[in-house]
Amino acid sequence: MDTNAVGSSKAGASHAKIAAVANWRESDHFSPTERVALALAEAMTQTPAVVSDELFAEARQHFTEAQLVELAATAAMENYRARFNRVFAVESQGFYQPPAEQR
Repeated sequence: MDTNAVGSSKAGASHAKIAAVANWRESDHFSPTERVALALAEAMTQTPAVVSDELFAEARQHFTEAQLVELAATAAMENYRARFNRVFAVESQGFYQPPAEQR
């Protein structure tokens, strides 16, 4: 989350939106397309990964086939890195620092 938050911030995401990722279902910071992307990533992260036909059909309404491939590959890579980091107890390096009033 640390390096992804830095990249998101540099790409223009507000600090409030970055903070809302943990509770994206309840947040009004995300568009319907972003919600589908987050739902797909979350489904891929479960063990075992369970992406329902309904979720995939909804994702196809928002993304092209190429975009779906990229989204799935990115989520898979993030899952790989998260699990790899757990083996070696790699913790956040503190690259992302939200404004003091949001901590």
